[in-house]
Amino acid sequence: MKHILIAAMAASAISTAAASDAPQDYTHLLPLTAGAKQGVLQVRLPKDVYLHARSPLLDDVRVFDASGALQPFALRTPTQAVRTSRRDLPLTMFPLMAASASASQLDLDVSTAPDGRLLSVKVRPDGQRDKSDGQPRLAGLVLDLGKDAAATPVSALRFTLPSGQQDYSAQVWLETSTDMKHWDTVGAADLNWLVNKDAQTLSNDRLEFDARSFRYARLSWRSGTPLQFAAITAEQLIRADVALPAEQLLLQAAAGRQAQDLVYAVPPAVAPSKAGLQFSEPNVVLSGTLGSYRELPARQAGAGQGPAWRFDPLISSTFYRIAQGEQLRSSGDLDVPSVHATQWVLRTTAPTTARPALRLSWQPATLIFLASGNGPYTLAVGRERATPAVRELNQVAPGFSDAELQKLEQASAGPAVRQQGSGATDASATLEASNAARQRLVVLWGVLLLGVAALAFMVWRLIRPARS
Repeated sequence: MKHILIAAMAASAISTAAASDAPQDYTHLLPLTAGAKQGVLQVRLPKDVYLHARSPLLDDVRVFDASGALQPFALRTPTQAVRTSRRDLPLTMFPLMAASASASQLDLDVSTAPDGRLLSVKVRPDGQRDKSDGQPRLAGLVLDLGKDAAATPVSALRFTLPSGQQDYSAQVWLETSTDMKHWDTVGAADLNWLVNKDAQTLSNDRLEFDARSFRYARLSWRSGTPLQFAAITAEQLIRADVALPAEQLLLQAAAGRQAQDLVYAVPPAVAPSKAGLQFSEPNVVLSGTLGSYRELPARQAGAGQGPAWRFDPLISSTFYRIAQGEQLRSSGDLDVPSVHATQWVLRTTAPTTARPALRLSWQPATLIFLASGNGPYTLAVGRERATPAVRELNQVAPGFSDAELQKLEQASAGPAVRQQGSGATDASATLEASNAARQRLVVLWGVLLLGVAALAFMVWRLIRPARS
């Protein structure tokens, strides 16, 4: 019974050591700073997190409040952002003069240049259906946006009143075409310019629609008096990809397992998306393959042999750095498969004395956490065999749209501070203590089983004479 109690106490001690999850259990702490009090915050994981993490999947990352309470958090892969801007595109107007009828019902006589530019647009006399008054008046406008409009979508038209006119109200209808033969109806807009008693002008001078590419447009009036505007400007929608924030790491070379191999030690959490070589020599050209070592299973290595390693190639290229005159030419970074490997290998096609540094780039993840405790908050990292604490995003920020998540307040992380007397030292000590306790537990169970076996043997010796 005594042995059983000791074993249970040892198992309980191991379980308690494993369940501890506090800031002092991690090697590095990074203070987090945020502005206004918000329920959900985000922080882009700094480079220090990836350098000190012990887990490839960042299982040893935590967020603690001032009292050491763990805060719920999720990790989010950065998405490609798009920056939208508008550019003004001048256009040419051609008035349609007719006695009556709308612009879409008129028979037009169009003259164009070889490049598609409109030279003139006139209404055919026989296209005028009603000649009761015989006086032609403005029935519509034909617009030529030029050849550049076909390449970039247009999302709006902006109107300018003639000089001296301040008040105007009308509803205009827009149709678009690419060949002046087939027309698509886009939409309508109510244009208004109103001047109040303080001589302030309130205006709605835009006709907005879904961005589309076209060269020609036709305007007609559904209400109000047709007006020859002083100017009409097309607004082109310009979309440009915004470069994602990236971290970069420069690693020095060491000798590999073969003569033509150079090895680079990489933190386990870094899974680069780009890789390149940085030479210190002035003129060098080096052809090689970037990859990693992979240990083969014992059955593939052969019986009685030590561990065998295989080189797994990722990408091959020619790397160089050449100074020609005053111009320096160098190979850029290459896109590489995003893999976690603690060693990257450069295998050259021929022996070389060059020892280039390996440059790795990656997009850091964004950590989103629920500020449910008392600030200030701390980001902790660096612990062996840590259990993952990351949650699903809908368990941290339920009901938040993608747009709302991108607009979350950014918390900034300070420099990583290594904890003295804790972290890696304490983790190793805890691991050694756990191993020692586990060994003692095995010995105790062995003694207990041996005692049971001895007791069974004694009972058997006592029962056998009685049976005789």
